[in-house]
Amino acid sequence: MAGLSADRPSEVVLAARVAREFYLEGVSKVDIAGRLGISRFRVARLLDSAREAGMVRIEIGLPGGSLDAGLSAELCSAFGLQHAFVFNFPDDDQAALRRRVGEGAGQALMDLITPGDVLGMSWSRSLSGLAASLTQIPPCPIVQLTGAVPPPDGRDLLDLVRSVARVGGGPAHVFYAPMLLDDAQTAGAVRRQGDIAEAFALVPSVTIAVVAIGAWAPGLSTIYDAVTPAEREELAALGVRAELAGVFIGEDGRPVATPLDRRMIVTPGPALERIPFILAVAYGVAKSPAVCAAIRGGFVHGLVTHASLARALLAASRPGH
Repeated sequence: MAGLSADRPSEVVLAARVAREFYLEGVSKVDIAGRLGISRFRVARLLDSAREAGMVRIEIGLPGGSLDAGLSAELCSAFGLQHAFVFNFPDDDQAALRRRVGEGAGQALMDLITPGDVLGMSWSRSLSGLAASLTQIPPCPIVQLTGAVPPPDGRDLLDLVRSVARVGGGPAHVFYAPMLLDDAQTAGAVRRQGDIAEAFALVPSVTIAVVAIGAWAPGLSTIYDAVTPAEREELAALGVRAELAGVFIGEDGRPVATPLDRRMIVTPGPALERIPFILAVAYGVAKSPAVCAAIRGGFVHGLVTHASLARALLAASRPGH
């Protein structure tokens, strides 16, 4: 495509967003530039590229390919996200969808990460496909943000972080630990171990993190599935609706303090909130309220998802919902 490259999905999405606002919403180039924090000259160049690439027709979209630029741009506008990557993946096979969304996260990460970044990574089933799609990233340090679920097997997370580090060649600060322990005293002792303390000491230097969004319901959160029925009910009664890298979130997007917090090997909510850019991954329409809560709380700056969940999010964002 003239002027736009599939290797830079963020540029494709930005062009679609600019074209949508200019042609469909009637927003001026100057106002678009102000909204997006770019120059009006760049807005003009993006509009030219969008026309040359065939994105501007009756609808704004990216002909062919799996990235739905129109939906991606619409999500950015509706929720104030810096980036959104919506892929046209079928959702009839949840295991395949989970893997492909993880691969999409890898594509997005390659586009966004820069040589000066420090990458933070948490554990989740939906990130298992991320490393498989990485072909090249800068040699950035990589910091493990959480232990793994279910305990005590942390190999999936270690393999993920180490695989990403091998692609870039940067140092990996990893540790072997479960995300959830039986009691607070044991968790405190584990947090003081050298490799874990070292990794968490580096969290303030993390500039971009990749995490997954879970909903507080069966099959929609690895933590939910790992705790007892009584604990599930207790957290639901406290107002927990979502979890993000082991941080529990209420419907309003604010962190919820729970009895599990002191038993967990995770980056605390305030430290997670201070990371400049969080790329969140979510799949499954049932997670729509949880994703909305995470965005509402300011935890999400970029989102990787699929078309059916993106449409559910947009429907939820409309007045009256």
